[in-house]
Amino acid sequence: MPATAPTWDPAQYLRHAGPRARPFTDLLARVPDLPAPAPRIADLGCGPGNVTVLLADRWPTARITGYDNSPHMLERAGRHAGPTPGGGHIDFAPADARTWSPAEPHDLVISNATLQWVPDHVERFPDWTSGLAPGGTLAFQVPGNFAAPSHRLMRELAHSPRWRGRLAGTLRHDDAVLTPQAYLAHLTAVGCTADVWETTYVHLLPGEDAVLDWVKGTGLRPVLTALDDDPEARDAFVEEYRTVLRAAYPAGPHGTPFPFRRIFAVARKAADR
Repeated sequence: MPATAPTWDPAQYLRHAGPRARPFTDLLARVPDLPAPAPRIADLGCGPGNVTVLLADRWPTARITGYDNSPHMLERAGRHAGPTPGGGHIDFAPADARTWSPAEPHDLVISNATLQWVPDHVERFPDWTSGLAPGGTLAFQVPGNFAAPSHRLMRELAHSPRWRGRLAGTLRHDDAVLTPQAYLAHLTAVGCTADVWETTYVHLLPGEDAVLDWVKGTGLRPVLTALDDDPEARDAFVEEYRTVLRAAYPAGPHGTPFPFRRIFAVARKAADR
């Protein structure tokens, strides 16, 4: 967990909204039918709300609340709040996944690319699953690419002699998420039937320095936040990082290939017999 919570930029995050949303749609496709005709759904770490609305497409009558701890993200997400065409409703509220628990039985608790920011997030599984209605589901997706050049080079640079005095401890380590096997063990231990898998997407990103542009919206946010009071240092770090990224991810004639591994889990609570 970064020493200082990162400041989020919804506009930068949404520059790659399409490929960022695809893992959520793949996760959603594996969520089983929910037990209630008008299900209660929580989206933990909803960000700018662009994927929260997909929940209403799947469950038109659902009451959906998107939670996030970033005021900037919640302000952007608020554009999607209100009644849904199917008779449901979407709203958004501030909350921290480190402490949030369902205040009423939920049919679905879902989280997209958020739990990697939550230390020891598996310790939250008992609270979240106990808050599910019988037959309800906990589903999440997390990035599994902390050993990839995009993240490894960022950490190495942050711990280099020039930067470690200001940035040591700022970035997440490669143990920010667990293995698929470990997630399976934790989810079955709380009494759920679990489906856990992993996928490596190979995104073809357009534009110059495309991988840098991607991480400016996510993994690089703690560094940008830590150096925000020193624009000269911030720009110097970004330039060093840009150089090593160009070597690690050379652009091709049709864009820059960017392999990105993700881990998925869908855990269903037993229904009443």
